[in-house]
Order: sequence, then structure tokens, then C-alpha cells
Amino acid sequence: MVEPTESESQVELDRFIDAMLAIRAEIQRVAQGEWPLEDNPLVNAPHIQQEIVSEWSHPYSRELAVFPAGAEHKYWPRVKRLDDVYGDRNLFCSCVPIGDYA
Repeated sequence: MVEPTESESQVELDRFIDAMLAIRAEIQRVAQGEWPLEDNPLVNAPHIQQEIVSEWSHPYSRELAVFPAGAEHKYWPRVKRLDDVYGDRNLFCSCVPIGDYA
């Protein structure tokens, strides 16, 4: 469930809604058989730089993989996906020591 806070600007909320609509459109393309269930932008997201510059064999364009939300808001992830289970079991605190707040 997504619950934006009151601190989010209208621009950011509109950008989020646009992203959700784009994801729904991608789901529809999979449902209609345009993209295979096992190789589509949703399954392979996020696309990291190494994949983009490597040989491309996906049934969708490299441009769609690089700019799913348009070039204006591009964010380059450094890793494919985080291992949430590993993170939950191996907590790492990057906070400064409590004594530094004194």
C-alpha cells in the first residue's frame, strides 16, 4: 500500500501517479501478449547501466528500458534489486553514534 504524506508536493504526487499509470500500461501489454510474461520491462526492472550497454535481446526497446518515465526524471540504479530478506536478517545501522548528538 502506498500512502504519500502531506509533505509531498503536487508535482511529486503527479509524477507518482504518472508512474503508476505507465506501469499499468506495461501490465496491459503483457496481458495482451505483446511482451512475454518472463521477459518484459516489469520483470527486468530496474535496468542497470551494465545491461544497457551490453548486447540487447529483449522484446522491448532499449530506450524504454533506459527511460521508463522519460528522460527528464532519469535515475540510474547501481544494483538490480535489493535482497530484502538479507537486509532484514543482517541489520546495518549507518547512524552516527549516540554520543555525537550530545
